[in-house]
Amino acid sequence: MTDFILVRHGETVWHDGNRYAGRTDVDLTSRGLRQAAALGAWAAGEGADAVVSSPLSRARLTAAPAAEALGLVPRVDERLVEVDFGRGEGLTRDEMRERFPEELAAFLRDPVTHHLPGGEDPRAAAERAGDCLADLASAFPEGRVLVVAHSTLVRLLLCRQLGIPLADYRRVFPALHNGALTELRLREGQMSLIRFNAPAAVAPVPA
Repeated sequence: MTDFILVRHGETVWHDGNRYAGRTDVDLTSRGLRQAAALGAWAAGEGADAVVSSPLSRARLTAAPAAEALGLVPRVDERLVEVDFGRGEGLTRDEMRERFPEELAAFLRDPVTHHLPGGEDPRAAAERAGDCLADLASAFPEGRVLVVAHSTLVRLLLCRQLGIPLADYRRVFPALHNGALTELRLREGQMSLIRFNAPAAVAPVPA
């Protein structure tokens, strides 16, 4: 049995505008750093055998307090990087509607068949993330692994692992909160969802 604790990185400077942050390496806000500290406090009390993150700094900075609390060297896996949003990168929904309204409308109907123009195919993103989890399950067959990644990638991964059509990722998992815990359990080849969007804080974290 392997447990995976999936965490979206802390809040970033693009959060207020709800800008699509794919491969752009945007900074954490002060609140995002507090969310990372809360994850570290949770890890100190709950434990994990490995901490693995996306290579983007917002994920690595979120993972760092947990790895430190556990006395682990954090791992970075390129397969956990966020989906590339192509022409949508850095834009708000309204800005996309102004620049490519037809493509945006198609994306909102089916975000997999009609992913954002110039962006990564979500099926490929789900596959690479799934391969990462499979390798981690092999490395920690009786362990608990903390994985810090990104909203769209994690939601696609959840669909892939739970047998939900990828095109439904926005409907079934409409929001993934920054710093929240989502737990998957792999047992005898079957994946189960144990919890979703659970708060990580176990005690107040100083501002």
